[in-house]
Amino acid sequence: MASAAHLRWKLEVPDRQEEALCAWLEGRGSAAFYREADSPKACHVYFSPEIPPPEPTGLRAFPGVCLIEAETFGDEDWVAKSREGFGAFEVGSRFHVRPHWDETPGPANRIDLVVNPGLAFGTGGHETTRLCMELLEELSVEGRLKGPVLDIGAGTGILSLAAFLLGGRGLTAFDIDPDCGPAMDEFIKLNAHLVEGVQPYESFVGTLDHPRVAGPYAGLLANILLETIQDLLPRMAEVSAPGGWLVASGILAERTDEALVSLASHGFKPEKVLREGQWIAILAERVPS
Repeated sequence: MASAAHLRWKLEVPDRQEEALCAWLEGRGSAAFYREADSPKACHVYFSPEIPPPEPTGLRAFPGVCLIEAETFGDEDWVAKSREGFGAFEVGSRFHVRPHWDETPGPANRIDLVVNPGLAFGTGGHETTRLCMELLEELSVEGRLKGPVLDIGAGTGILSLAAFLLGGRGLTAFDIDPDCGPAMDEFIKLNAHLVEGVQPYESFVGTLDHPRVAGPYAGLLANILLETIQDLLPRMAEVSAPGGWLVASGILAERTDEALVSLASHGFKPEKVLREGQWIAILAERVPS
């Protein structure tokens, strides 16, 4: 008896449409979504056999999104298909990122991070994650990567682990998505070779109002949507130490001015903006009130 067929869509997706499209796809039962790290950075979305996929005509609601290819395949091809398009790559000057099925370590002068592209958001492949890691490198060089540090919307915890490996301590990571709890645990296991039995950061599932958010924090990481950053800025200002830093990303370049004004109005003085493609990350300092 033939196995039920999985479906994969290969899409061309403008950066400005990615957030809304992901939400639409998740609401219609997509099993996974990722963007290739290398140009032309096509997006892949998967649907399992148990849930009828949406009609491709629904993509018309997202200007610029184009269905390049639709492919069905059986269970026996699932692993191979899900691995296509995700290879090893370098981030900043310190990191090499590879999927867990690639056993070839990176260059000796780089930190070799292992990721599972099937986990929650945060595998290093997205521009916003890479930009945050680059800013963490700069903070480390400047001697500012001191704890305690809070990673807001941590996903797999890749930024917290990167901060730890760059010398950061007193790290706490959290996310509101229940799936991120197991994802963070698995991510640490995948990189046990780097932490040598040490717990690099504490983690929990919850919100910024959770009792485990103690503060004041010397550093905040927020690689989330700009709208979410704006909603959380009053609370972020409360838990941030005077003179502490904030790395904020998940922000489209076309909204740079809006983001800078929002940060400044809540006591975070922008210091630096990094850009890759259509995305930016901002480094800001908490101004003493």
